[in-house]
Amino acid sequence: MKKKGYVFSLTIIGLLYFSFGFITWLNNQLIPFLQTACQLTDSQAYFVTFAFYLAYFVMALPSATILKKTGFAKGMSLGLIVMAIGCLVFIPAAIQRNYLVFLIGLFVQGTGLALLQTAANPYVTILGPIESATRRMCIMGLFNKIAGIIGILIFSRALLGNFDVVSQNIASATGAEQVELLNNLASRIIMPYIFMAIGLVVIAILVWLAKLPDINSTDDQEEIASKEEKGKSLPAYLWLGVLALFCYEGAEVMAIDTLVPYAQSVGLPDTIYTKIGTFALIALLVGYIATIVMIPKVISQRKALVWCSILSLAFVAVALLSGGLTSLIALILLSFSNAVMWGAIWALAIDKLGKNTSFASALLIMAIVGGALIPLLYGSLAMVASRQIAYLLFIPLYLYIAFYALYGYKIGKRN
Repeated sequence: MKKKGYVFSLTIIGLLYFSFGFITWLNNQLIPFLQTACQLTDSQAYFVTFAFYLAYFVMALPSATILKKTGFAKGMSLGLIVMAIGCLVFIPAAIQRNYLVFLIGLFVQGTGLALLQTAANPYVTILGPIESATRRMCIMGLFNKIAGIIGILIFSRALLGNFDVVSQNIASATGAEQVELLNNLASRIIMPYIFMAIGLVVIAILVWLAKLPDINSTDDQEEIASKEEKGKSLPAYLWLGVLALFCYEGAEVMAIDTLVPYAQSVGLPDTIYTKIGTFALIALLVGYIATIVMIPKVISQRKALVWCSILSLAFVAVALLSGGLTSLIALILLSFSNAVMWGAIWALAIDKLGKNTSFASALLIMAIVGGALIPLLYGSLAMVASRQIAYLLFIPLYLYIAFYALYGYKIGKRN
């Protein structure tokens, strides 16, 4: 591509990564907000992440089929429109204060994101020289996390402003007065999500009008085997990598989306705990920058994955054995050690797969369902024990990722 067209296309894709970063990390705010507005238990509240990330598992393969018909560029516009529809579902959900309708809206948003990510990730890889693909992915990751920080800062004021006082008033009220207070709280979400839907539609139109260069599959029809045949030919290290990515997604989502309730439980004021997710995203940004600088010149992806798994286990130990602010800081620092994991696991899992790379990528996208199941398990364990004890779930997740980085990545691999 000519330099001008390359920069323009990369800028448009950066807008896409910004948009789905903005949406994704708002779950950090939605969990405590909906827990109060819909009067939920800890276990029920984490159905927010379940509904959102379940869409990746359900829609990964259908998204690949849709993209074959629409092309990558039009498919990205379609994904944004679907996300906007999901945002608009929040209007009747808030009016009725119906948690199930909120979950349907989240699933629709996740469906749009599954389509968008299935298109955007390979698009960034192929948009320029393959040798600089990792750098482009890291830049897109920065767009994603900066959007998350901005989203949390905006929505912490819109949804969780003066939250301690509001929660206390709701808890002390009864009957019709309590219902009115809950309805007023739920109505806070309507205007922000209307504006978000409008923004997504505007970006969808820009992507459509931008006429981005499309990407066509170069696979011969003879190479496209049935799913069953592909499954039989896929090596063990890929399946182990899918499980590793499942563990990583669960750990990453749990490390960020459980912070607000935990920070609230250790006694921080609402002026701090409502914005606590921004600190985790900043730690993630620092980790991305360190990854760009150090890999592969200073350390390989695989070795970085080993050491970051060990570092994560050390942070978990501090979080479990200490208390209060110290444990909270350790949980925030988990996002720093998590930064290298997505790219490193992905690279190890699809290495030397040849014609099976596309199908393997769909399997890896499906592994994002870890972000749906692990936080839900955390919420159930937090009810039985405590929010701090529930973080024991991190230990088997990081141990398995360390196993994959040390040994699992080479099982069944041909030299």
